[in-house]
Amino acid sequence: MLKAREGFLNELLVLIIPIILQNLITSAVSMADVIMLGRVDQVSLSASSLASQVQFLLNIVYFGLASALTILASQYWGRKDGKTVSKIFGIGLIISMFFSSLAALGAFFLPHVVIRFWTNIGELAEAGSVYLRFAAASYLFSGITQPYLAIMKSCERVKKATFISITTFLLNVVLNAVLIFGLLGMPRMGISGAALATSLSRGAELLLCAADFRTQEIIRKRPSQIFSVPGELVSDFARYCLPAFINDAVWALAYNMNSVIMGHLGSDITAAASIVGVARDLVTTVGFGISAAAAIMLGNEIGEGRTDIVKQDADSILRLCLIVCVFQGLVLLALTPVIPGFVKITDTAAGYMRIMLMISTVYQLGQVINTVLIASIFRCGGDAGFGLRLDIVSMWFVTVPLALLSAFVFRHPVMVVYMFMCTDEFFKLPFAVRHYLKGTWINDLTREF
Repeated sequence: MLKAREGFLNELLVLIIPIILQNLITSAVSMADVIMLGRVDQVSLSASSLASQVQFLLNIVYFGLASALTILASQYWGRKDGKTVSKIFGIGLIISMFFSSLAALGAFFLPHVVIRFWTNIGELAEAGSVYLRFAAASYLFSGITQPYLAIMKSCERVKKATFISITTFLLNVVLNAVLIFGLLGMPRMGISGAALATSLSRGAELLLCAADFRTQEIIRKRPSQIFSVPGELVSDFARYCLPAFINDAVWALAYNMNSVIMGHLGSDITAAASIVGVARDLVTTVGFGISAAAAIMLGNEIGEGRTDIVKQDADSILRLCLIVCVFQGLVLLALTPVIPGFVKITDTAAGYMRIMLMISTVYQLGQVINTVLIASIFRCGGDAGFGLRLDIVSMWFVTVPLALLSAFVFRHPVMVVYMFMCTDEFFKLPFAVRHYLKGTWINDLTREF
């Protein structure tokens, strides 16, 4: 069915299984957060969802940066060039800390200003600003750990990176329960406890990464070996990787407009969307795991000079994704009548949630296939510019204007607005498939230093 070469599945599964496990734990933790805060009250659930949009934007920065780093790091690691990989890590660390520091300073010193971007509802803004102040430290910690873990995965140390992430996420769940509900003699902190748990668990992740850094043999130890970057490498990063990073930032800002719109439409739609988003992330862990593994696998093959099998493997990956997406859609459909019983939300919010889950059964297919094509296959071959242009047009000239007009000009029902928010993936899909079939995305980006 996959028309795959001999050994393809074994090579892919070595990468996929740890990544899927990490994605699954990540989504499970997010689901646990939603359920725990949903047991407190709807205001806490909605406010944390809006306040966590700061983390969402940072996650997109990290995801874009990880994609950008993988483009070069995976190809250089295909040549086993650890010296150049170290300098690629240095570039990533500088970029990551710039954005993380901005987010941390804003969340700690100006939380009321930051949260007002997503909502003008007083009770949501007040609760959200509390969350931001307690979560500020986590942004700084993640700014160091995320580029480090991305480099480790690119260099085929997926198991170790996954172990660190899973340990962090499990710790987050335990701390959430203790601090939100006041277990083990701790005070009952509610929404602020959820944010503090995030900061503490991210601090633990940083300590684990520091311990691993001391023993690993890929990234050089001295700062001069990391931050002394040749001009040619900076030029390559700007040419091949920066478009990927900008692409994800552009997409994130546009996608985040959905939260801005819903935050101004009321607590019911915001609460429903937060639950649906987590449920969809949980179900699509396999599809996005395939996407992450594809970028590493194909990038390594290009760097090793095995370009004769890259297109064949990419075809097999897309066939596998299509099969997985069908099963993911069926799982979401089966969960639709079950999920509302796990949280305390209004009947209106529960009704919204059921409809949004059914829409998501189809939406996730376009979302996963586009991610594999644009964020993995095209980028691993250095063709990130196409995805950037496609996302700018689809998000900022199609989806965002349609949603804004629907919500605030034509005053459509909220479910109609939500449907317009989900048009981007299917606008992009035919263009992405057409570009893939051309085969111009396969490029060896490595050079001698």
